[in-house]
Amino acid sequence: MTKRTNDEIITEIKSLLETHVKPVVDSHGGAINFVSYDQGTLLLELSGACSGCAGSTMTLKMGVENMLKHYVPEVEQVDSVDDPYSTVNPYYTQPFFDVYDRIPTADITDEESNESNN
Repeated sequence: MTKRTNDEIITEIKSLLETHVKPVVDSHGGAINFVSYDQGTLLLELSGACSGCAGSTMTLKMGVENMLKHYVPEVEQVDSVDDPYSTVNPYYTQPFFDVYDRIPTADITDEESNESNN
């Protein structure tokens, strides 16, 4: 294998992040940004809904890290830091419950409910 420079490796990493990773995490309200690459270790910043989300670890390790290791053999490990300025709550928020509240339900009164339970 031809030895590549850090600049060449970083260019490929950034390209893969832009074309394969960012569109997916953006669709969930998150963002992943390049921070640094040095001697096989890539550092990414998780922001938006990804910052502080417990599921982001699985996405980072099983998705992003595996994909980058496959396409960029020089990448040995991917680590992350959370965006300290993120104001996004990574858990379900009011818009989810608004949609849930619009789901049609049967109009059952308390009396009817009690009668069916007896």
